[in-house]
Amino acid sequence: MSEETSTDRLIEPRAEKDEVVLDLTLRPQQLGDFVGQEQLKQNLIISIQAAKKRNEPLEHILLSGNPGLGKTTLASIVAREMGSSIKITSGPALEKVGDLAAILSNLQAGEILFIDEIHRMNKSIEEILYPALEDFSLDIILGKGPAARSIRLPLNHFTLIGATTKLGMISNPLRDRFGHAYHLNFYEPAEIEKIINRNATILSVPIDNESVKLISSRARRTPRIANRLLKRIRDVAEVQGNGKIDKKITDASFGMLGIDEFGLDEVDRRILTTMIEKFSGGPVGLNTIAAACAEEMDAIETIYEPFLLQIGFLERTPRGRRATPLAYSHLGFPTPKVQTLL
Repeated sequence: MSEETSTDRLIEPRAEKDEVVLDLTLRPQQLGDFVGQEQLKQNLIISIQAAKKRNEPLEHILLSGNPGLGKTTLASIVAREMGSSIKITSGPALEKVGDLAAILSNLQAGEILFIDEIHRMNKSIEEILYPALEDFSLDIILGKGPAARSIRLPLNHFTLIGATTKLGMISNPLRDRFGHAYHLNFYEPAEIEKIINRNATILSVPIDNESVKLISSRARRTPRIANRLLKRIRDVAEVQGNGKIDKKITDASFGMLGIDEFGLDEVDRRILTTMIEKFSGGPVGLNTIAAACAEEMDAIETIYEPFLLQIGFLERTPRGRRATPLAYSHLGFPTPKVQTLL
């Protein structure tokens, strides 16, 4: 990924390190305060109440969905609702079998283990999880060669919550060991507006309804991006205004940030413009787009593409990605008279 997009992209849905402390302040603490994902919440409420009634840990939970939709927040809420503590790690952080074994053996009864980006966990480490999730036991190999022997250590009953942005990359044996699997959808504009109003109150920032709607319309239906935009516009309001966020301040902020009425920034527009100018709008392969735009394939597929597909600016065909007439019109290019799907 280019230097600009990896460090300066405002509408990047993945969390930056310096956002963690403030995001903890803005995150809802209870399911009742969590906006959106209504069906998922109802199912979680029933599961939590049933588990507490039986005095048992929750079944293991798998959360999937794009970055910034609330997977980590939900995991923390589940732990709080269950009256349990939570230990947080990620797939890439578990480099050795011993790393996971140490975490599992130290879990207390009923504790929550949250593994973010669980699809990036090493396969040899993943296999350690199988008996841990099914039988709450840990298989350890002692010695090497013919003298090696296996011992099984009992574990306290715990709940694993795994989060992934790529459900298809999780192996079937691992997926089958989760009792619950939930997918987080993009949020509706009205839900994003509720989140903005709630967090503006937490931040003690006066904001008018018109500004709330403007921010919501450009937040790419993602709460993390909405929060980031709110904080950035708050800065502008404090420096160039009287501290209140109104339409004038909001419009000026978006002009400075280079975010248009559809929520697209310079990177999105560059991807679409490259497809139109260099490849006649497509179809064009993902690896070709990445090379032409100096972006990583994974970033385009995970970060940029989902939203462009959602708003109808991009489509997938058997031969590759293609810019739609809506993208041509928005970027000021003449729309081709004939576009045939190949």
